[in-house]
Amino acid sequence: MINSFTLKSLTALLILALSCVVCFGQQTKKIYLSGKDYKHPVAWEFLCSDGNNSKQWTTINVPSNWELEGFGTYTYGRWYKELQQDQPSKEEGFYRHRFKVPELFENQQVRIVFGGVMTDAQVKINGELAGQVHQGGFYQFSYDISDLLVNDTENLLEVHVKKHSDNPSVNNAERKADWWLFGGIYRPVWLEIKPQSHIDHLALDAQMDGTINLHLETKNIPKNASVVADIFPVTAQKKEFSTQRSNLDDSNETLTFKWDDIDLWTPESPNLYLLRLQLKLGDKVLHQVEERFGFRTLEFIVKDGIYLNGTKIIFKGINRHSLWPESGRSTDKEISIMDVNLIKDMNMNAVRMHYPPDDHFLDVCDSLGLFVLDELAGWHGHYDLKTGAKLIKEMVDRDVNHPSVTIWDQGNEGGWIDELDSVFHQRDPQKRLVIHPWADYKGWDTHHYPTYLTGVHRFLNGENVFFPTEFMHGTYDNGHGAGLKDFWKRYSESPLFAGGFLWAFADGAVLRSDWSGPQKYDSKGSLAADGILGPHREKEGSFYTVKELWSPIEFDPLRITQKFTGDIFISNHYLFSTLNKTKMEYSVVQLPNTMLYQDENLLTIAEGSINLPSILPGEKRKLTLDLPDNFFKGDWLKIKATDPYGREINTWTWPIHTPSYYSQKLIKTTDNPTTKSRISEDEHTVELKAANIKVQIGKQDGLIKNVSNHLGTIPFNTGPIPVGFKATVDKVSISIQGNTAVCHVDYNGGIDHIKWTMYPDGRLKMHMVALKNAGRSSGFDGAFFQPDIDVFGITFSFPEQGVEGMKWLGSGPYRVWKNRIKGTNFGFWVKRYNNTITGESFENLIYPEFKGYHANLVAASLEANKNSFKVFSESEKVFLRLFTPEEPKNGFKGSKGYPDFPEGDISFLYEIPAMHSFKPVSQHGPNSQPTNIRIKSGDDGISMILWLDFRN
Repeated sequence: MINSFTLKSLTALLILALSCVVCFGQQTKKIYLSGKDYKHPVAWEFLCSDGNNSKQWTTINVPSNWELEGFGTYTYGRWYKELQQDQPSKEEGFYRHRFKVPELFENQQVRIVFGGVMTDAQVKINGELAGQVHQGGFYQFSYDISDLLVNDTENLLEVHVKKHSDNPSVNNAERKADWWLFGGIYRPVWLEIKPQSHIDHLALDAQMDGTINLHLETKNIPKNASVVADIFPVTAQKKEFSTQRSNLDDSNETLTFKWDDIDLWTPESPNLYLLRLQLKLGDKVLHQVEERFGFRTLEFIVKDGIYLNGTKIIFKGINRHSLWPESGRSTDKEISIMDVNLIKDMNMNAVRMHYPPDDHFLDVCDSLGLFVLDELAGWHGHYDLKTGAKLIKEMVDRDVNHPSVTIWDQGNEGGWIDELDSVFHQRDPQKRLVIHPWADYKGWDTHHYPTYLTGVHRFLNGENVFFPTEFMHGTYDNGHGAGLKDFWKRYSESPLFAGGFLWAFADGAVLRSDWSGPQKYDSKGSLAADGILGPHREKEGSFYTVKELWSPIEFDPLRITQKFTGDIFISNHYLFSTLNKTKMEYSVVQLPNTMLYQDENLLTIAEGSINLPSILPGEKRKLTLDLPDNFFKGDWLKIKATDPYGREINTWTWPIHTPSYYSQKLIKTTDNPTTKSRISEDEHTVELKAANIKVQIGKQDGLIKNVSNHLGTIPFNTGPIPVGFKATVDKVSISIQGNTAVCHVDYNGGIDHIKWTMYPDGRLKMHMVALKNAGRSSGFDGAFFQPDIDVFGITFSFPEQGVEGMKWLGSGPYRVWKNRIKGTNFGFWVKRYNNTITGESFENLIYPEFKGYHANLVAASLEANKNSFKVFSESEKVFLRLFTPEEPKNGFKGSKGYPDFPEGDISFLYEIPAMHSFKPVSQHGPNSQPTNIRIKSGDDGISMILWLDFRN
């Protein structure tokens, strides 16, 4: 037994084994006929029957989808009426490739393996059929071509591919679906060479107690043969394990081995091992195979839950398509690594597929740690029994040994046949659960897009384990994080809740090789723009919302005041891990006083580590930070947590002071006691003047009519207009108070009064009091109640043209909705102007989006050349609205991008609308619902204090 390998030396041995058949002839040899991925293709001869670049022989990269290579016709599934397509494209592709096989492989078994072909594939070797036409575009298949090959001369491989299957059930399952339809040999093609006596297939069940049950299918096994098993740690601690031997008598054999002191696989500690099996006759090695695996035990208990290694699990997952914009469904391992890391970065532990993904994606899920729901394709339609059984066998045989594969899905949203469920267990010794996604089926309720109060005898009131395999639909900027907090909290109240899967991972936009002009990427409008990420994995705002909400570390609500002594409460929401191995650091950040007026760097005035005790999963503890002496000289506290693998869990921030503190600190003052502000009025306007600043306010409506400084007019005007309530001017009075000028506007209706104060250095202060006794002269009698307020505040006009960006202090950097504020952090942010339409601006996709609502405004500098100005808020929890995002232009029915925005361009609000998520807001939780306002006699009303600085 070899027991001292490092992983590096083991890898080197494997490479040597694959390259030196003479020395290691007993190992399976793999020879690629295509490239290994779309980045490293091999050119084959090709002819496309119809569409672009058709009807002539040329070459094509293999692997690839031919549409992305400039051939054929693009089709989106189900050929919707909105797409003005009655039928999908049905072109066919003809491939030719010549290759040699050395004499060395004579008298060995040679199979040709296709990782995936869309959709029907007829394969010929030297003019002879290799076997039956394969139907089904997402599955690995192979043929034994040993008797069709000619050694040491060129062999001709011909593949005839039909994009539209001759089998109607395949089209029902795969092509009448809500995804892109492609054609071609899009996954690698290779030869697999084995000795005549060999292990043909291996399915293993590695349990948490160290037992491995091996289900072998073998060929041409001589009498008295045996199997020798060794395991080598890949990611776990390096340990020595005994070699074990078992006699082999039958062609299909179940063998059992057991090792002690093994490390278990979980998504939080994905320990992997390499199993080496040697088929031996005496001391002679006839064949050797190696398989990577993890020890873990899955249990599926009806009316209870899903368990891994004895621990009940909660899926925090997302749905993912195998797709890259420039290559369609032809991807590579780098994309898989990137995608799994992004999923893990959102503190997710699970992913669901709509068809078997690339095998390298499952490899990465194994090594980085994700639960996988592996799915037989089918979107409302399903395969026939014979085809379905064949494809299940291919799917399970390829994926059965991945420890990440947790559940088998048969089809989706009706795309199943009950009779096929048993086929999974025929090929899977682990007998993993088979579900029907969206159905309440045999004790497993996977209902799609539940409302907050879904269910008579379902979910919180039901008796079945529930985990929606699709929820929080994310078209454009909708869904995902918007409303997730309420849904998750409510469903988590049930002991039968097993988690859920957001829809979906990335916008399904692809490069249109047949388009010219500025627009190059196509998501079929709103049909495929469902991602929490852009097509090239650009992060939308919900990415950070989910990251915070699903963080395994949670802080109790905290407000820092002068009485803060460092006490914080922290909860552990990991399934398996204690927190003592988590790295946690704090820093105290200080903002220079002149930060909004000139470019300066933030200052870290204190930092240190926080030692976390062994807080168990599900446990809450109080920690006390050792506050530095200068803590209250800082402006915000930042805490960052990192897991044992170096991955950021989350970063949290808390302001140390109130907005009034920051206003006094940050607004530039140049008062001269000998100067005074001035005020004048005529029949129509009041004019406030100081230090080259002039502000005119209308006496009839109370609106700013004109603002100017030494550079000219600043087009900030036509406000404050009430938003969410009404008010009319009652009277206007002016006065000089000390060296300030004051315009006092009294209102009837929702505003009680606004006091405008001009300071000698040109600063303008607005102090509004609203809903005091429900407004002056409003018929108020004892109490005032206003239901269903979804937006409340004031708004102004300002032109978008010429705006270059914004510097601001608040919670950012992403825009927010009422039900998607989590994921922002208090800090100083710089945003460049952009007109990004989330889920549609694929050519100029800039995040964070500039337009929309921004949380917890403290101070902002809107940069617009000579029209620039600054605003400071002394009031807490003010939302800054910056302009109105453009609605998506290409959406279909029901794909509205945003809730309605109030009039005006720049608004200061205490209430903003919630974002819908596939379901209307009325079917969301309480934090998505409009506000009710009740004012009683004697209330002070709602105050808002803003400073406006037009000095440029």
